Amino acid sequence: MKIAHDVTGDGPDVLLLHSTVCDRRMWDPQVPALTAAGFRVTRCDLRGFGDSSIPDKPWNDADEVAELFGDGPVALVGSSGGGQIALELAARRPDRVSALVLLCTALPGHPKSPQRLAFAEREDALLEAGDLDAAVELNVDVWLGPEAGEEARAAVRTMQRRVFELQPPGAPEPEQIEVDWDLATITARTLLFSGGHDLPDFREIAERLAGTLPDARHVELDWAGHLPGLERPDLINPLLIGFLGNR
Repeated sequence: MKIAHDVTGDGPDVLLLHSTVCDRRMWDPQVPALTAAGFRVTRCDLRGFGDSSIPDKPWNDADEVAELFGDGPVALVGSSGGGQIALELAARRPDRVSALVLLCTALPGHPKSPQRLAFAEREDALLEAGDLDAAVELNVDVWLGPEAGEEARAAVRTMQRRVFELQPPGAPEPEQIEVDWDLATITARTLLFSGGHDLPDFREIAERLAGTLPDARHVELDWAGHLPGLERPDLINPLLIGFLGNR
């Protein structure tokens, strides 16, 4: 069974991959703008998020996302953990991925900063104490920058709560199938965003990828936290459409 997803519009394919703080609802501010600009937009819930439950056997996120590809080339837009999956897809299927937009992307093996370790320690302590409300608020405060309004904060609050429902604290870590892949095989042109109010890990990753990938540009958003598409869609949407439309 395919992961939960929806498809809107007609035109060149764009596939949106959400942050692991959120689910596919994080792209609500982007879908109408992208479809109005002439794109066919697919967005999905990864396993353990939104409407996609965790299966009873190991799986690979990138393989499941690839089942949603159309017949032609696809542009991938990934946020945080979704960006890491986009990188894996671009590395394993360079003939299919035409462009990458990576917003505050994660990258496997990148060392965690003291700030990120402190966040994880605090979240674990709250979850162990059974204080899910405080754990949700911690995520809202850490991952959203100062430009985020109450609507964005409420959206992240709802989506993070859903993550805790599908992946209950204390439950065994679900097993995923790991596939080796190499950044050197990526050929897609790439636009990288990082936020000036985000944890330093994600700026470091963007800088590293900008210096590694063959056709990449890094834009640091001094106003942004970790989820700029939710924080200021009025600023992000034109940048997305301009890059994706430059074919």
